[in-house]
Parts: sequence; C-alpha cells; structure tokens
Amino acid sequence: MVIVQHGKEPSRPSSRAARTRPANNPEVIRVKKEDFAPHTRYTITWRDPQGKLRPANIYPYRLYDQFMVARMTDQSGVLRKFAYADIVKIVKVVPVAKENQFYIPEAVLSEGTWAGRTSMERYSSSPHMGK
Repeated sequence: MVIVQHGKEPSRPSSRAARTRPANNPEVIRVKKEDFAPHTRYTITWRDPQGKLRPANIYPYRLYDQFMVARMTDQSGVLRKFAYADIVKIVKVVPVAKENQFYIPEAVLSEGTWAGRTSMERYSSSPHMGK
C-alpha cells in the first residue's frame, strides 16, 4: 500500500498502520494454548462478545484446549473464560513469584463448571499477602 499526498513523494504507511491487518489475513499469527502459562500476568488485546478490540490484564489459573480461566486484574477481578481465538495479541508477560500466586479451589476451575458460563465472581488472595 502506498500513500500519495499532493506535492510529496509516495510513502509507506506508518508502522501502526502496517500492524493493523484484516482478520482474514493468513499472515496473522493466532494465539494458542502454548503461548500461556498459569500464574503469570499478561497484558492482552482481545475481541469482546460485541466484536470490539479491548485491552485487558489477566492472570490465568487453568488452561484447557479451547479456552482458559483467568482473572481480569484491571477490572473488578471477575473470573472469565477466554477462548484463545478471541485473543488477538499478547502485549506483555510478567511471571509471578510462587509466594505471590493466587489460588482458587479446583472445583471452581474444573472444565465442567465453565461449560455453560463465561464469567464468575470469586474472591481469592495470596497467602503471602496475609489474606
């Protein structure tokens, strides 16, 4: 793509324009389960149910083949089911030290619990935080 302005030489689009590609472009790299690890903080760009791109900070607890269960750390702390296909890009990755990891009971994280839901209010804390 070449941009032509009156009286100027043709130029290439900015790097930002080059990064925004249509969803049907085969060159787009898809995010997979292998790109994530439990108990790690991620900053991502994801597509919400209305199709809008949204930034989010998440803390994954459990990874399944088609989705992950993660806490949204930048909002109300709600647990959410994220399909890997809805995640457009991983922006930042920060590993969490063992003593700062948050825990949730296995029954809450089981795949069957998440079969019919997309989110859940659930409080959890780190033993290191004294809560």
